[in-house]
Amino acid sequence: MNVIKTACELCAWSCGMNVYVEGGKITRVSGMNEHPLNRGRLCPKGSVSADYVYAKDRITYPMVREGDKWQRIEWDDAIDMVAENLKEVAKINPKAFATIIGMPILLGGSSTVSFIRRFMDVYGTPNCFSPESMCYRHQIIGYILTLGKFPVADPENANCIIVWAHNPHASKPPLAWMIERARKRGAKLIVIDPRKTKVAEMADIHAAVRPGSDTYLAIGLMKVIIEEELYDRDFVANYCYGFDKLREHVSKYSLDEIAEKTWVDVETITEIARTFATVKPGCIVQGVNALDQVPTGVQNSRAVAILHALTGNIDVKGGFVRAARVHTRNLRLHQLLKDLPLGIEQHPFFYQVWETHLGEGQGMYLYDAVLEGEPYQIKSLFIAGSNPVLTWPESAKMLEVLKKVEFLVVMDMFMTETAKHADLFLPAASFLERLELVDYYSVIFGIPYMMLRKKAIEPPGEAKSDVEFWLELARKMGYREYFPWKSVDEVLDYVLEPTGYTLDDLTEKYPSGVWTGKVRYGEYKERGFRTPSGKVELYSESLVEKGYDAIPTPKEPSETPYSSKAEKYPLILTTGARNLYFTHSQLRNVEKMLRLQPEAYVEIHPETAERFGIKDGEIVTVRTERGSIEIRAKVTDTIVPGVINIPHGWSSANANILTSRRPADPISGCPELKALLAKREER
Repeated sequence: MNVIKTACELCAWSCGMNVYVEGGKITRVSGMNEHPLNRGRLCPKGSVSADYVYAKDRITYPMVREGDKWQRIEWDDAIDMVAENLKEVAKINPKAFATIIGMPILLGGSSTVSFIRRFMDVYGTPNCFSPESMCYRHQIIGYILTLGKFPVADPENANCIIVWAHNPHASKPPLAWMIERARKRGAKLIVIDPRKTKVAEMADIHAAVRPGSDTYLAIGLMKVIIEEELYDRDFVANYCYGFDKLREHVSKYSLDEIAEKTWVDVETITEIARTFATVKPGCIVQGVNALDQVPTGVQNSRAVAILHALTGNIDVKGGFVRAARVHTRNLRLHQLLKDLPLGIEQHPFFYQVWETHLGEGQGMYLYDAVLEGEPYQIKSLFIAGSNPVLTWPESAKMLEVLKKVEFLVVMDMFMTETAKHADLFLPAASFLERLELVDYYSVIFGIPYMMLRKKAIEPPGEAKSDVEFWLELARKMGYREYFPWKSVDEVLDYVLEPTGYTLDDLTEKYPSGVWTGKVRYGEYKERGFRTPSGKVELYSESLVEKGYDAIPTPKEPSETPYSSKAEKYPLILTTGARNLYFTHSQLRNVEKMLRLQPEAYVEIHPETAERFGIKDGEIVTVRTERGSIEIRAKVTDTIVPGVINIPHGWSSANANILTSRRPADPISGCPELKALLAKREER
């Protein structure tokens, strides 16, 4: 029996995993004790890795659509089809080719994501899209605009932790375990969430905030900290820009007004602010996307950064920190691109913030490019490891996109709701059947660490890794000058070269991974802040120049409960809450997971249920302006009255039938998925 040390990829965090292989088959998996992230533990998703890989409905050979049926074809013929289509599209406009990459690709690190984007650079299209159009990217923008860098919270060493719009036990178990360890040693815990999650049950203070009102609450916390002079005077005086303007800004709001808007009473707002300002070190653990998917998404992240700065919790152990990141070779070829991707004219910071190049299009503009030809027609679409029919907003419009595009290729392991509409299906290798470099622990967790995601078993049938496919396609396209490598191994060695490590090193010498540096405590004292002012920008001139608010300013959701629309749609709908057993639309074909969570449900408070005549367990119809779904009701006091919560990723009760693709945040273009208006419709 061989034990392969690798990293899981069934959610975004890449926990260390031991894979036990006998006779070429996986017999079991376990957590890697020596991995600094998960320390030997695995969540339920990681534990069913073998079930996922060996799922009965997995497709392991290429197929082409012929009418309403699929016909098996050879790989060479499949790659020829893609190459021929791309050559025809290039004659008209190479920008008419676009890709959507999903989480399994996005988590591939330098060895996968940048490889695909390199191909697109050479081909001549800037139009690559990912889940970051609606998730996480907005935090990166907000933090960089404020601090000139992207730090992360350090709850492991904090004495006060605010968990804001985050449910780590369901979405980020390693973080939940860190918070549990901090709690055991006596750290204060504050949770801001309209739901009483597991972490909220552990908290000293739980503020059940109204969805979409978090910017009001952030202003309230700043107001108390500033007006009670609880802020770090030395740090603010020497390292912050625009404090007087921030002081003036928060003075315009009364705590009574903020309490009314947020549903959080004045006493609780005051207690949270005083606790965070005086119990040090402290950090705010921001949710992965819950604060993003509202009209003030980027400004919410700026508010989180500003609260750290006001309290002096920047670059200190237990505060907001940044770890040294390993510098691998970037495969992008930006110099070949002549045009910006879709959505960047409208949202320039989504593509680049000063010297930080984020290099991706805003996917909410892909819909009109396909359906309306605005600003130009997208004709060919390649989707890899993504299921946008279930995971992108306004599913009815996404279905129209897939049906209208002239040539659709999907590379996946399963016949997803998206793949059903493809012209060509390509079988993908799973994360246990390919080589990738995991080099983002420092960015996501502040852990300066790197390891190789190893190939534990051979792919079944004719399945290929994504890099292998794009390398072969590049050869077919005549791009050998830019793709000189003969194998994925050679690509990885090229990417690793600046680190001083080789593929053999990470396979044989350091199979569990390597430390790549230190956490940079006190970094600002040595380097300052890489902003135009050289300081923390409480007030952003860069935002003013683009016509945006210089300071986080509360704005109601476009479907606010204070509008006349609320008479027809009296419920506040929040979507996309994570479930421990699934990641987006993945793993619902794994029987062990479905036994634990067999179907979707809408969470509704008993008071709200009584108001609308809803009984626990009954099937109800939920409607928004976009459409309606039928879903089972779960009556629970773990959600505030007047709010309903629906998870996403289910084909039988697709939450994204209810959501809107309209870019809501003016800075990033993020859609609204967290504070929409809905109603219970009589069946």
